[in-house]
Formats: sequence, structure tokens, C-alpha cells
Amino acid sequence: MSLAFVNALECKEPHSDEIWAVAWTANNTAVSASADGTVKQWDSASGQVSMSRPPHNLAIVSLSVSPDGKFALYNGLDGTTWLWDLQADTVVGRHESYDRSAVQGAEPSWSVSLNPNGATYAGTSSSGNVNIYSANPDSFGARQAILTSGRSRHGMDCVHSPDGTRVALSNEAGQVFIFDLESQALTSTYSSHAMCVRSLAWSSDGQLLLTASDDKRLILHDVRSTPSGKPGSGAVATLTGHSSWVLSTSISPDGRLAASGSADKTVKVWDLSARAAVSTLQESGEVWSVAWSPKPPAPGTAGAFITGGQDGHVRWWRSAGTGA
Repeated sequence: MSLAFVNALECKEPHSDEIWAVAWTANNTAVSASADGTVKQWDSASGQVSMSRPPHNLAIVSLSVSPDGKFALYNGLDGTTWLWDLQADTVVGRHESYDRSAVQGAEPSWSVSLNPNGATYAGTSSSGNVNIYSANPDSFGARQAILTSGRSRHGMDCVHSPDGTRVALSNEAGQVFIFDLESQALTSTYSSHAMCVRSLAWSSDGQLLLTASDDKRLILHDVRSTPSGKPGSGAVATLTGHSSWVLSTSISPDGRLAASGSADKTVKVWDLSARAAVSTLQESGEVWSVAWSPKPPAPGTAGAFITGGQDGHVRWWRSAGTGA
């Protein structure tokens, strides 16, 4: 089976440099973070900018949006982290994670993830740790915990599970770690990839984790947690077809499909039950970020997602039906 997706919309005022992260909010807007130092919110009906933040002097490398679409957390190349209130269009939190004069042993954040419960956020570091910080505007950036992977390799991505009880970390060496936030324990370690894992995506039920790597593969992991605490079975499927690094991935809200963006300038859509690519879309440059619409697809359709990458454009892709 194949699925057809059409480029339904393209942003009207592209970024002046690469887009490194995109998110589709519950309010049907898109948010993008770019190497040009700006973060923008877009209207998904018109492709027009609805809000934007003044440019930072360095690239914005990571982005995380709250499930209700009210807040966007983003992080700069230097480790400055901001919390943007998307309703009031104001920054309600700013933290310089690199400032060792403020906190002994401070570590500049790279990837950041806002906990779905909104109380904390996570940040990766070059030491292999995940730092947990307060997301409360009154104490924003106060470090609350350090989760240690035991591997001193740069943390590439961190993402909370949808229920906010766990956080996954990937590193430059291809390893993936899952931590339980209540106990602060490392519960699972996966060495499924031989090269850097740049992107992680949870299924909406928290049972599966998809990893995207420079080894040109995506690997689906069973990460179910049982009452006994025994972890899931780990790697259950390998998705191959990209001809270069896989830079980003996202799982559809119904768990049926995944999308992946690659340095080979394509986006692939995968049927997770069939373990096969069902659509390949050509872009003009490397695709650094993909994100599904959080709205479940209408019956008979395959949903919609957005992409961002090398050419600075946000693009909306929508299902156009199925083919043989």
C-alpha cells in the first residue's frame, strides 16, 4: 500500500537560515526555531506569521511545546533557555544554563523538553546527563535533579513520555536511555544504533519509542513499563530506506504512522505495523524537523504533518488518500 501526501501550504515569510525544529500545537498553529536566531508562530490556515520573538545572537537549536499549545520552550546554541507564553506573547522564563557563577557544575543545555505536566523541563548536556529544571516562571531554570546516564557523550535529544513520568535521552554515540522521573533511576539502555541518534519520538500511549540516526536507520523500541518495573523488549523493528542521516522523526497521534526527515532531502512516511515506507516526499534541502498534527486524523485519512529544514521554509503536508 502507498499513501499520498500533498504540500498543502508553505509559509509566507521563511526564515533566513535553516529551521532546526518545528512543532504543531493543539491550537492549530505551527512553531519553528531557526539557525537565524528567531522563533516564529504560524497560522496553519494561511501560512502567515502570527507572532515571533526578537532574534537571539546565536542559533535556536531545540524546541518543545506544551500539550495544550499555551507555551513554547526553546534553547539557543549557547545554552540560553526561554519559556514563551503563546497566549500573551511574552517570555515568562529565561535561564542561562551555562552560567557557572550562578550554579556550581552548571552545564549548557542543548536539547530541551517541557514536561507535559508543565512543572519542569529537561535539558541535555555534553556530559551525558539530563538536568531537570523548574519551569515555574517564579523559579524558572532552578535545577532540581541530575539524571546520569553513565556515558560521557553529548546528549543529542531528550523527550518526555506523553504522561510525563519518563524522559528519554539519546547521545552522539548511538545510545538511548530512559529515566523514571519519580525515582530518578535509569530504567533502560539501548545500543541499537552504531552512530549518533539525533531524534526521538514517543507513541501517544508511551509504549513505543522511535529513534532516528546518522546510520540512515530508524529503530522502533518497545519501551512499555510493567508493574514489576521490568522494561519492554527493546528494539522490535528497523526502518530502512533513507540514503543519508535521519535527522528527525515523529509518530502520528493514532500511532499508525511515523514521519522522518533526512539529509537525503526527503521525508518518508512509514506504516509502523507493516514496518514499511508508504510515501516519500522530495524537499529542496535537508529536512531537520518533522511534526505531526496533534489532532487525530479524520476517518479514511492519514492525517497531516509539518516539516522544516535547510531552506528555511515551514511546509504543511496533508493526506490525499491511498493508492495501490
